[in-house]
Amino acid sequence: MTLRIERLSGRRRTQIRLSGELRAEQLDQLKDEIERAGPRVALDLEEVHLVDIEAVRFLNACVAHGLAVLHGSPYIKEWMFRERGS
Repeated sequence: MTLRIERLSGRRRTQIRLSGELRAEQLDQLKDEIERAGPRVALDLEEVHLVDIEAVRFLNACVAHGLAVLHGSPYIKEWMFRERGS
């Protein structure tokens, strides 16, 4: 399965909805989409069912830079938390 990226622009922020698998090979494409979205961005992970370690590190870097990460599954949230503690 691949990753689908959908951008939804609102008044307060732009939401980038991700669906599928988020892996290292898609991160450049996602970075480009985040840059095009503007300063206030949220990543919606509700439909992401698989990530790899590079994606987890990328998501943690996004949070550290002020991006919101929404609706991640419990396993993704736990993995992000554990990786921050490493």
